Amino acid sequence: MTTKGENTNDTGEINPSMTDPSTKIEAIKNLIFGENIQAYNSEFDNIKNDILAKKQALENLIEEVRSELIQNIDNLSTDLNIRITELESNMENKLDNLDEKKVDRRQLGQLLINLGEKIGKE
Repeated sequence: MTTKGENTNDTGEINPSMTDPSTKIEAIKNLIFGENIQAYNSEFDNIKNDILAKKQALENLIEEVRSELIQNIDNLSTDLNIRITELESNMENKLDNLDEKKVDRRQLGQLLINLGEKIGKE
């Protein structure tokens, strides 16, 4: 059985609005915080807005850094391709020079066979 003032109205009937848990929570908040609840809510809203603004700024910064990284990677890739092409060209030139400086193995083999045949005929 409930006592007067506890979940009842002035006629002694159970107040249906006081049996709702959210209403009880609101009543407790009003008792604890009173008039300050609006100031707290306002401060929480300000903090929430500040956090959201900083989150957006961080997301923008992340996107800017991502864009710079992609650009730098593209530049590095282009530089590497140019350097690889230059190295390939230099290697080909050096190989060509080596071919000119040394006798081809087939040619040397054929010359030795010819020399051996000439020596054998004499």
